[in-house]
Amino acid sequence: MENRSSALLQMEGLSLSHSPFLAVFSIFLLSYVLIMVGNVGNMFLILRERSLHQPVYLLLCNLCINDIIGGTHVIPRLLADMLRAPSERLISYPECVTQAFVTHIFATMAHTILMIMAFDRYVAICDPLHYTTIMSSRMLVKLMASAWGVAVVMVSILIGLSVRLTRCRSMIANPYCDNASLFKLSCESTLINNVFGLLYTVLLLSASIGSILLTYGKITLVCLRMNSSSLNRRALQTCSTHLLVYLLMLLSGAVLITLHRFPQYSDYRKLMAILLLTVPGTVNPIVYGVQCRDIRNAWARLSRGK
Repeated sequence: MENRSSALLQMEGLSLSHSPFLAVFSIFLLSYVLIMVGNVGNMFLILRERSLHQPVYLLLCNLCINDIIGGTHVIPRLLADMLRAPSERLISYPECVTQAFVTHIFATMAHTILMIMAFDRYVAICDPLHYTTIMSSRMLVKLMASAWGVAVVMVSILIGLSVRLTRCRSMIANPYCDNASLFKLSCESTLINNVFGLLYTVLLLSASIGSILLTYGKITLVCLRMNSSSLNRRALQTCSTHLLVYLLMLLSGAVLITLHRFPQYSDYRKLMAILLLTVPGTVNPIVYGVQCRDIRNAWARLSRGK
């Protein structure tokens, strides 16, 4: 029993009294149901409707897949842990490493997919005559392979630097495993981990925010120069949804980073860490389903057909 316990880590989880426990448990369960129903539903619709076989919607499929991954690798286990006593919230080290790897893949892919979607909108609005040539099937495959490939390589290095450390602790002070949870298990110097983690975050956010500002800045300039009401309307319709989803993701991340600076609000930080995985996946399919006319019309046709 001693050997088994030494191979397991204890998850600190959430500290909730009886009344908030029921509310939080219900919210997380409902969020997971919405994530699965909304994202699987949009994926099914896009793959079923030939009219939606366009780059922007195929990219949306990748976003749906990422949201499903982000919710599934955390929420079911979190719900199970909430029903257990704190001393029984145990996780094996390999499982914790896998969960941390998937957590950072999800976060990285959320940025890279939205960056590619911004580029797609830029080409569609600023160079519509060459859109089909630039955003060909081959180019789309290359862009998505690059997005997933860069994420896997960078996150593998990030997690690998933490796995190399020897462990002297067994408590995960978080509701789920991430890179910080892994290297905090060690009593060795984590300077390399902190430096690479900071560089990784700065590089990702700089590329993400920079590409969004650049593409939307150029779209704005084209709209102002053309002074066309139809172009402005089309730009607003196609870009507002993408921008709303992106800002929601940035806001969630900014709140979580801010709460890390205030240890006295650790419980709120844990809740925010979970919401960072659940809110985008819950809201994204609703936003795209309501705002995108093509998807809305496709759902209407499917409902009439039934």
